[in-house]
Amino acid sequence: MRIFHVTPEQFSELDGLPDALPAQGFLWIGIARRPFEVQRGTVQDALLRWGTGGLVDLHVSDLLNHQLPSHYEDTSWYDMLIFRRLLVGAGGRELFLDEQHGSLGTARAALEAIDTSPVGFVVFDRVLLTVHPADCQVREHFAQRLGQQAREGDLRGSARLPSGPADLMLRMVNHMVDSYLELRRLLTRHLGTLQAELLNPRSRFDDWQMLLAARDKLHLLEDSGEDQRSAVQEWIDALEEWPAETEAGARRERELLRVRSRDVLEHIERVLSHVRRLEQSVEAAVQMHFSLLGHRTNDIMRTLTVLTAIFLPLNLITGIFGMNFDGLPLIHSRTGFWFALGAMVLVASILGWFFRRKRYLGGRLRK
Repeated sequence: MRIFHVTPEQFSELDGLPDALPAQGFLWIGIARRPFEVQRGTVQDALLRWGTGGLVDLHVSDLLNHQLPSHYEDTSWYDMLIFRRLLVGAGGRELFLDEQHGSLGTARAALEAIDTSPVGFVVFDRVLLTVHPADCQVREHFAQRLGQQAREGDLRGSARLPSGPADLMLRMVNHMVDSYLELRRLLTRHLGTLQAELLNPRSRFDDWQMLLAARDKLHLLEDSGEDQRSAVQEWIDALEEWPAETEAGARRERELLRVRSRDVLEHIERVLSHVRRLEQSVEAAVQMHFSLLGHRTNDIMRTLTVLTAIFLPLNLITGIFGMNFDGLPLIHSRTGFWFALGAMVLVASILGWFFRRKRYLGGRLRK
């Protein structure tokens, strides 16, 4: 568990949960899922001591659930957002970042490393509770980033510290969405390797399990993006229903929250659009692969048919001269064999020239 005190001018980490809320700013409690399961009583006591109200038991269960999809819920004293982030394992991250590899095995390993994992956000008026997976880098990234901004002292524009728990939550959600946008080029490259293997005329592609796994991963990303969009849209709808602010500064902060929320929603739409394009590209590659197989089979059958057509008259000639009749022409002649052989070569040459001119032997058919 890490506890941070955030104000418009400073960002500092506390040693433990304070007895009371600070006079200014808000608290950010970032905790991994397993420690939260062990210390949830301590967290609940602190929330009650601060007067913010405790967590509903069902929401605690949701925060501890590894399989929960992205969704939004609210109460009269806090809002809860579950947001599934894109997860790439350490080995898979190396494969994604190594642009020198383009083999089918590398694409398989990179795609298998993709997964999603939920991050829970509980937004009080002056407290933000975030529950992360054990290997989540989002908390460490923002702790380091905000601490560096506070040390540098340049808190203008986009470098300013979060104005409240909701602002920090939206920044973290936007960062999780952008983590996919950063990987989309490399994901496209690995799927392009798979498509190239499917469309290679000399390839004997038979790894259909990998193809199904790639399609399942894309379906997983699409379903996750749909849930993310619904959750953020519900958050935006709830934000519109918040009581109107009377002070100009508070109204400005509320408008900034709306802008940031719409920006997050737009990024999610971009993710969904890209995933759907990848799905369509893979489906098109599969259809083109089967079309290529059909075209290759037609070429083979056409070649075999032409060869059969060439040898049919030769079989006819040998069949005629193979009949057991004494009066058969040329049967007793010294030149009969060579005459029949020459006739067969001539017939085969004429038919071969004719079929090649018609492009029945390779190339496009001539009308």
